[in-house]
Amino acid sequence: MKKYLKWAGLSLIALMVVMQFFQISKTNPALIAEQDFINIHKPSAEVTKILKAACYDCHSHETAYPWYTYFVPLSYWIKNHIVEGREELNFSTWSTYAAKKADHKLEECVEKVSEKKMPLSSYTITHSDAKLNAEQIKLLSDYFNSLRDGSSEKNKEDEDND
Repeated sequence: MKKYLKWAGLSLIALMVVMQFFQISKTNPALIAEQDFINIHKPSAEVTKILKAACYDCHSHETAYPWYTYFVPLSYWIKNHIVEGREELNFSTWSTYAAKKADHKLEECVEKVSEKKMPLSSYTITHSDAKLNAEQIKLLSDYFNSLRDGSSEKNKEDEDND
């Protein structure tokens, strides 16, 4: 039994070493400033700071890959979160969203932030600046809602004109 455990342990270590040769791509897609949420809506410095700290790493083309993304399989898990995050909401491609879709994304932002579902707790463990306090949650939610109010009115006007 001891020999089996020793062999299994050595095999696991060898496998982990070999896996390190298969790193994830840490390149971000090109940024197009005209499409970016912050460039379009020009939020206050405080809202911008919150967005950059709590949202942009997973929901934009401005991901900063930390040192621990050099360790497989953790890096694949993180990369998967980033890919899924960008698919769900991408602040770097905000201008490509139709008005109705953008309004819905803002509604989801309010919901996820207010219910403390975003940012993910697994993210805030290593990114303490992304932990939102009650004041920041209210500020971000109010900001997203203020954009929704304008979007909702515009959507209504567009529907009335059709």
